[in-house]
Amino acid sequence: MIGISALWIFVLLVGGGLALDRVLTTAITRNFDAQLEYVLTAMIASSEIGPDGEVRFNRPLADQRFLEPYSGLYYQISGRGYETFRSRSLWDRALNVKAPRRDDAIEVYDSREFADEPLRVLERDIRLPGSQIRWRFQVAQGRAVLDDQIATLRRTLVRAFALLGLGLIVASALQATYGLWPLRKIRRGISAVRAGQISRIDDALPNEIAPMVEELNALLAHNEKQAEEARRHAGNLAHALKTPLTVIMNEATANSPDLQATIVREATTMRRQVDHHLARARAVGRRGSMQSRSEVWPALKAVERAVSRLHRHATVDLAGVKDAVVHVEHQDLEEMLGNLIENAAKYGSGRVFVEVKRDAGFIEIIVEDDGPGISEADRRKLFERGARLDSGKPGTGLGLAIVRDVVEIYEGTISLEESEDLGGLLARLRLPAAA
Repeated sequence: MIGISALWIFVLLVGGGLALDRVLTTAITRNFDAQLEYVLTAMIASSEIGPDGEVRFNRPLADQRFLEPYSGLYYQISGRGYETFRSRSLWDRALNVKAPRRDDAIEVYDSREFADEPLRVLERDIRLPGSQIRWRFQVAQGRAVLDDQIATLRRTLVRAFALLGLGLIVASALQATYGLWPLRKIRRGISAVRAGQISRIDDALPNEIAPMVEELNALLAHNEKQAEEARRHAGNLAHALKTPLTVIMNEATANSPDLQATIVREATTMRRQVDHHLARARAVGRRGSMQSRSEVWPALKAVERAVSRLHRHATVDLAGVKDAVVHVEHQDLEEMLGNLIENAAKYGSGRVFVEVKRDAGFIEIIVEDDGPGISEADRRKLFERGARLDSGKPGTGLGLAIVRDVVEIYEGTISLEESEDLGGLLARLRLPAAA
């Protein structure tokens, strides 16, 4: 930022300095020429034709430099056939006379006819009263004075613009440093978080930086929550596996005749616990994904086809909004819907009704069946790990527990109610809606 600002300041100052130099140099030169033109006009006004036909002044010119040899200010009047009338300051030199001109305009030009003295020359051809020839009036002055003025001007401009540019670059550097200083505070805060010295960045920051810090703190909180969930899941899994492993070790040490049955029973229990915690871990890992958006209707259609093939006696009817989108990863959504609809088909009498609704920022999915229903006390038990009310049908008893855990991870809710239309069980699943 500082480098770009310095380059831009340099370009602008150089461009502005060149333009200002051109304007001021032109003004100084015009002022210089105006003074010479005044002298030329005074010469013409003071000139007259003498008795012998030559030009003479009827009054002397006021500037004394015309009387001092090589003073730097000169005049000369010349006409064809007459001796040149020169100022004493020319001494033994004479100004060059160009070819005659046909107009009376003043011509201005630079001349180097004197090797040691560049000149600024103004000349004009005039026909004086009483004379038939055109006289060439010339006034010249050394450019040293003009060049000194221009050099002084340019030195002043260069110094002034250099100081201005330096001041602007320093101001730009201070502005950039001060403006970006809060980012240094954020960097130090992140280093402190990584070192474990603090858990959040709580420094007071400008309004432009505060939203970024809020998002960063939210990310830290999200990561802490995930880490805590992972630690809790690992602890729960270790605790859940500890008892079956202890039973197996005790049976094996005692050479129990029921060792094989015990291993099968306890291994089944361990497999249920592993499946349960793996499902939660997958959901936690996918929750923070930016692509956690799923269309509800295609997921319902896919589950309906799978359940219809698995339970051919059951009919699954779908209704409601078809463009609903939820903030849930697609695989997790299908797993939750699959558990609910499969349970309705498995334990119902053959009819399953699924409806999709919108409700205040949530998508509500209602799954009803025409089964015998479940009492309110037993509904709460169904969300416990391994809980089953009908052991005569295959399953591990983890379906609804996994659904509950995954729903909570996505900040949704699930509840079991009585179906007023079909008379069986009603599962009400609410998930956060996506735009």
